[in-house]
Amino acid sequence: MAAPLQTVVLASGNPGKLAELAGILEPLGLSLRPQSDYGVPEVEETGLSFVENAILKARAAARHSGLPAIADDSGLEVDYLRGAPGIHSARYSGGGDSANNDKLLAALEGVPAPQRSARYQCLLVYLRHELDPTPLICQGSWEGRILSSPRGSGGFGYDPLFEVPELGCSAAELDPARKNRISHRALACARLAEALRRR
Repeated sequence: MAAPLQTVVLASGNPGKLAELAGILEPLGLSLRPQSDYGVPEVEETGLSFVENAILKARAAARHSGLPAIADDSGLEVDYLRGAPGIHSARYSGGGDSANNDKLLAALEGVPAPQRSARYQCLLVYLRHELDPTPLICQGSWEGRILSSPRGSGGFGYDPLFEVPELGCSAAELDPARKNRISHRALACARLAEALRRR
């Protein structure tokens, strides 16, 4: 009989992130649950970097749930915009995904394709408990370019605008299984999985 899965709380309410991370972590014997299952309040992301914000979120989730916690802080860096929207990616416009995409397109209006290089960054933090002094910190990057108009209906966030040059499509046009093998989050997760196996 298989051993029961260990429950780990995900410091996010984003269903897209939960689905992506759960599929990657389940083979490690980890059952990922959203923080809403434990009444974890939203944390103010006051850090100045992805890793600081991820640690803030993971500590809050571990504290309120009494369980190990995983937090991801991720976002889009556009070179032409000096790394913006960066850590403010989710709140870039003050609205949702569609408003964020509209604001990004407006900021890049007239900028030629070669100058629209960008990357998704993902920082994952795993805490065994709230006071864990040595959190596991894993990072993944996904290089691409910002399209001049949205393409595709899959994914979330900036995926309809994020071109994957080697595949000639947007992240929103990718099959979810393929995205889960090549994305920034997939790379960070693979590194986390390896670190958890070693630990």
